[in-house]
Amino acid sequence: MGRWVAGRDQAATLYTRPAARQHIERVFNAAVLEALNSITLAELRVVALNGNDERPPALAFICDSIGQLDLGWIETSNAPIPWRAAAYAALEQALGTALPVFTYDDLFEEISTYYWEGETDDEGARHSLIECHGADPSELDDYSLPSTMNARRPDWMFSENAAAYGDLPKALRKALKTLRNTVRDLRRTSPERNAWHCDFDILYDYVPGLEECSSLPPLTLVPVEYFAREVDDVGRHGMEYGFMDVIGLCPLEDADHVTGWLASLEIGVRFLLAAQELINLDPDRL
Repeated sequence: MGRWVAGRDQAATLYTRPAARQHIERVFNAAVLEALNSITLAELRVVALNGNDERPPALAFICDSIGQLDLGWIETSNAPIPWRAAAYAALEQALGTALPVFTYDDLFEEISTYYWEGETDDEGARHSLIECHGADPSELDDYSLPSTMNARRPDWMFSENAAAYGDLPKALRKALKTLRNTVRDLRRTSPERNAWHCDFDILYDYVPGLEECSSLPPLTLVPVEYFAREVDDVGRHGMEYGFMDVIGLCPLEDADHVTGWLASLEIGVRFLLAAQELINLDPDRL
C-alpha cells in the first residue's frame, strides 16, 4: 500500500517510519471514505489485515449493519402491487452481488432445516415435528407449517406479480435499467482485485476462528413485520457469535492490486447508489 500511496503523492516528502504509516493510512482512508460517503443503504468499512511469510497483506471489506434493509415505498406505499413487485424482485436478484443479505428463499430453507428436517410441504413438516421434535399431533395447529409461512408473504413479494417492464412508469423503468446495468458491471469485475469478492477459504486463513460465527448474512430483504419470529430464530446464532459480515477479501500482491481494488469499489458503489435510487423513488411521482 505504501507504493500505491507513493505513486499518488506528487510531493517528494521524507517521512519517519511512524509518520509514513500515518500518512499511508490517511491517504488510503480518504480514498475509501470518498467512495463510500454516499452509501446509506448499509454501514460499510474496510479493515487492513497484516500479512506474513506465507501470505501478503489484505483488505477486508465489512458490513456493520444488521437487520432488514429499508425497502422504502416498496414496502410501505399504496403504489400498485405490480410496480412494487417488480422493484422488489429486482433487488432480490441483484443485492446479494454486493451485500451480505439473505432472501425469503434463504429464510424458508433455514426454517425448513431447523424445524422440519428439510421438508418443504405440510405433510412432511407435520411428520418431522412429531417424529423428530416430539410435537403432540393434537397441537400441530400451534406450529408454523410451510403453507402458513408462505401464505404470510405480502403480494409484492411474489415475482409473478411484477408488471412487464414495458408496462411500468418511465421513472421506474429508468431506475430498474440503471440497477441492471450497474450490477452487470460489478459481476463482470475480475475477482482477483475485487473489493466485493471473498474466497472464504482464504479468509479463514487470515482470520482463524471466524468459521465459528453464523453462516447467515447480517442483512435481509425479508420484511420483519411479517416474519419476525422466523428472522429472530435464524438470527439467534449470529447475535451470539457474530454474522458472516465480510463482503470481500483482497490480498495485496503489489501496488496495482490497490488501484484495482479501488476501481472495483467504485463500480460496486455505483450499483448500490442505483439500488438506493430505486428504493427512494416517490411512487406519487412515477
